Amino acid sequence: MATFLYRLGRLAFRRRHFVALIWVALLVLAGVGAASAPAAGSTSFSIPGTEAQKAFDLLEQRFPGMSANGATARVVFKAPAGEKMTDAGNKSAVEKTVKELKSGSEVVSVADPYAGHAVSKNGSIAYASVKYKVSGMELKDSSKNALKEAAQHARDTGLTVEIGGDALTAAPSTGSSEIIGIAIAAVVLVITFGSLLAAGFPLLTAIVGVGIGVSTITALASALNLGSTTSTLASMIGLAVGIDYALFIVSRYRAELAEGREREEAAGRAVGTAGSAVVFAGLTVVIALVGLSVVNIPMLTKMGIAAAGTVAIAVLIALTLIPALLGYAGRRIKPMGEKSKLLGGGRPPKNPGRPNMGTRWASFVVRRPVAVLLLGVIGLGAAAVPAASLQLGLPDDGAQPTSTTQRRAYDLLSEGFGPGFNGPLMIVVDAKDSHDPKAAFTKVGDEIKGMKDVVTVTPAVANKAGDTATITVVPDSKPSAKTTEDLVHAIRDKGADIKRQTDSKVLVTGSTAMNIDFSQKLNDALLPYLALVVGLAFLLLIVVFRSILVPLKAALGFLLSVTAALGAVVAVFQWGWLSGLFNVEETGPVMSMMPIFMVGVVFGLAMDYEVFLVTRMREAFVHGEKPTQAVVTGFRHGARVVTAAAVIMIAVFSGFIGSSESMIKMIGFGLAIAVFFDAFIVRMAIVPAVLALLGKRAWWLPKWLDRALPNVDVEGEGLRTLSSADGKDADPDEEKELVRA
Repeated sequence: MATFLYRLGRLAFRRRHFVALIWVALLVLAGVGAASAPAAGSTSFSIPGTEAQKAFDLLEQRFPGMSANGATARVVFKAPAGEKMTDAGNKSAVEKTVKELKSGSEVVSVADPYAGHAVSKNGSIAYASVKYKVSGMELKDSSKNALKEAAQHARDTGLTVEIGGDALTAAPSTGSSEIIGIAIAAVVLVITFGSLLAAGFPLLTAIVGVGIGVSTITALASALNLGSTTSTLASMIGLAVGIDYALFIVSRYRAELAEGREREEAAGRAVGTAGSAVVFAGLTVVIALVGLSVVNIPMLTKMGIAAAGTVAIAVLIALTLIPALLGYAGRRIKPMGEKSKLLGGGRPPKNPGRPNMGTRWASFVVRRPVAVLLLGVIGLGAAAVPAASLQLGLPDDGAQPTSTTQRRAYDLLSEGFGPGFNGPLMIVVDAKDSHDPKAAFTKVGDEIKGMKDVVTVTPAVANKAGDTATITVVPDSKPSAKTTEDLVHAIRDKGADIKRQTDSKVLVTGSTAMNIDFSQKLNDALLPYLALVVGLAFLLLIVVFRSILVPLKAALGFLLSVTAALGAVVAVFQWGWLSGLFNVEETGPVMSMMPIFMVGVVFGLAMDYEVFLVTRMREAFVHGEKPTQAVVTGFRHGARVVTAAAVIMIAVFSGFIGSSESMIKMIGFGLAIAVFFDAFIVRMAIVPAVLALLGKRAWWLPKWLDRALPNVDVEGEGLRTLSSADGKDADPDEEKELVRA
């Protein structure tokens, strides 16, 4: 591995024009594809195998003309104080609005509030339901503007008017905080390298990689039904790992220069050593993201594969484009320890013989391993305590900021019709095998009316064939409440008795039931997912470190950091601690996909730091140093760079906390705090403490397993056998062989 990557690095350094041209061509090609691709529609939200999905599929078959995927809007009206919506003037204004809404070219139907009994009991609030032919993401701007104008015309008459539903769906925005995150990353790189040019390379290559990845996702969005969240998450992860991977290779290059090697040789050795760590670190991230497919939720699978593709591009760019750019930079990239003239180059270093911060910290840890280990474990354990109260769910309009019309419409409907009105349950009765379908429909309605926490049960609406009907049930509590979930399960349990009595199937669906099933499926998949991802990565790390205990320690440390991060997410987004600081306007259940997605991403990133830091330690151990001294050596060479990488990741992820979409905000916070815990507590404190306690046993591997495992040579041991002649131009035949490979 190291020898192959060494030759690849030298080839890219020498053939830099060719390498740069390839990446520029790929960026242009992806950009053209994204610009010419049709606009993406809405992401299909399907959960194969669940009752809610089966009911939805049945509705598609039995009610073919109901436009189940079409956008909906609820135009909510509230009368001025002291008036009612049934007053003549207010009623006339609403009827004009309904007539105006019906004129839209994409409108399927508009329900009159007065004909459909959509006026609250006290008469102060009413709503009109609008159904469209296409989804919210596909809805034309003209239709959205017509909806807003109709609402404004009603407001001009003195009514309070708000619009709920998904008709006004817009792509999430991240705000200026994302740019601030990148700016912080740039500052950290300048401080780390002491050179503006060297600092610019990781940023440039990361932007190129994310540009190619996101443009490719945009180009394929319509064909593969990818949503806007997919590209946002891919850019978040791709940007973070792209900067970090380039950071490690440039740092190793400068270290090789400091040892007196020629620039081409230094580039080859940097890619051969740090590049090996990049390959395996990237592979763990890809395994974790692709592993999301085991959940069997198409949307989550697509998100994972798209992000994994962006990570793979980041790895390839780090291995090829970085050495090519180093070739262009020439002598303007200084050896480790030297700064550019602009940042104080040429000045004598302060305290040249003094050990660096990484050396001093590692020396302290190996002298006090038990105290450091206990302090780290207890601290993370305390942070993890809130995770015991974790509640999962999916957000509705009630989780949006109060500044949005969707949230204000949600609150008005709750005020006029009760909190459960925003999350009605749709009961689908399949009476195809029943001898008396009408009696079955009536039986189902009567049974549900007598159940606890039910406010309203509408009469059954049958299809043309008369063998299937829908019944709408309004719960007493809001969609995300535990009592609503209990009601869904109670209706499903009651359905078994009804089937025995009437030979008809009762299925519960609707957005609320879909969310409940979605959360349950993610809960059920979490342990198998953990076993798969951690198991595969564990085997991979055994190959990398040629040890049993080091990969085991890495996995246990990850569990500590991810549990502590989940505890922090619960404290902020569920309990409301420091919610104002992070602009969390509405607390509630944690996003259903948050734990499993965070587990996947954080595991990959945690293994990044494990590979980058511990390979330096193993490299020193393999070259003859004692175990504790190898730990100190690993920190002397790697602590500064790993610290910079962690700060950069935290800055990039924190930039997404400013997103207008709650899922992106929550994931950005969760990943940022998880990287903090894992990098600075687990990898910087617990890992050296455990390795100091284990000593030589940390690197123990059964002889039979040592013989069976392939030798990937991540430490670059094979490079030590290269003679100084390798610093000359490579043999043309060798170059051709490498290009073919």
